[in-house]
Formats: sequence, C-alpha cells, structure tokens
Amino acid sequence: MELEVKEAVKKYDQNKRYTYADYAGWDDDERYELIDGEVYAMSAPSTAHQSICMELSRQFANFLVGKQCKVFASPFDICLNGKGDEDDTVVQPDIIIICDESKLDKKRLNGAPDLAIEILSPSTASRDRIVKLNRYLKAGVREYWIVDPEIEGITVNTLENGKYVVSAFESSETIPVSILEGCNISLPDVF
Repeated sequence: MELEVKEAVKKYDQNKRYTYADYAGWDDDERYELIDGEVYAMSAPSTAHQSICMELSRQFANFLVGKQCKVFASPFDICLNGKGDEDDTVVQPDIIIICDESKLDKKRLNGAPDLAIEILSPSTASRDRIVKLNRYLKAGVREYWIVDPEIEGITVNTLENGKYVVSAFESSETIPVSILEGCNISLPDVF
C-alpha cells in the first residue's frame, strides 16, 4: 500500500510548490494533501480505521444535535492557513469539529477547525504525529486527537497558552472533550 501511495505522488513535480487552486484541478481518482505546497498521497483506510472513524463521528454527531458546532468526516478539504485558493496547506483529517461556520464555503473549510482527529495508518503515522501536529498547533487548532488503532489509545493535544498539553487515554476510558462542554467520548464503544 505504501508503495502505491509513493507512486501516486511521482506524477507531480516535487520541486514545485502547489496551492489549493492546483490541487482542486487534479482530476485523477487519488486523494492528496498539501503541506507547505508539497504533495502527499493518502491511502485508502483499513476496516479498523473506518470502524473507529464511524463510531467517533456518531458520538460527536449525537452530542451536537441542535448545537452550533458541526462534525465532518474525511474526505473534506481544509485550507489550514485560511488563504482559500492560494493556500499551500490543504489537509483532510479523518474527523473535524467546526464551531465557526463563517470559515466554511461551498468547497472547503478556510482556517483551523476547532478539533481535528487523525486515525493513524502505517503510511501516515509519522506525518500525523510530527508534521501535522506542528501545523495544527501553528494554525491554532484548539484540540488535536491522534488515534492509534494498534494500541487502542488516543492522545489528546489541547491548546493552552500557545502550546499543546498532552493527555493519553486507553480503550477502557472516557475522554472529556475540552472544546465541547458536557461532551464525553466513550472509548469502549470506539475500540
């Protein structure tokens, strides 16, 4: 699978820096992200990945009925720097929560979501743990979850005073969602 992902990126000039306008015009059936203008291909999610994504989305969606914030699941483009067509960082976290609808247009989110969740896969784990963590911090994502299906755990990064405070949760625990007062995610149902 990782070889397929690397092959998909080869068709794009690795010396060129791309923007959302470029990205939106690509007509192949692959999924990509841009980070600082560099192209990253995304592989299809596993069954476990999809199961975790659906359960987390369900719990968030149930909590958000009748509330201002909304939950979206990938594929959903986020121009992380809020620059629209000129943005050189376009990501697709597995799940996002958006509380400021003015950042939405008909195609994408322009700016940081309030919460972003990445479910690790072998081909993206280091990018999610390092590169995206730093990009989300810089963009001001208030809460960033990294879900590890292998160990059945979630690392929650909560933005406080310009830095992420890290908490770890195991599959038997419940996560209080700091950006959504009263929202608690049951991990036994997720894993």
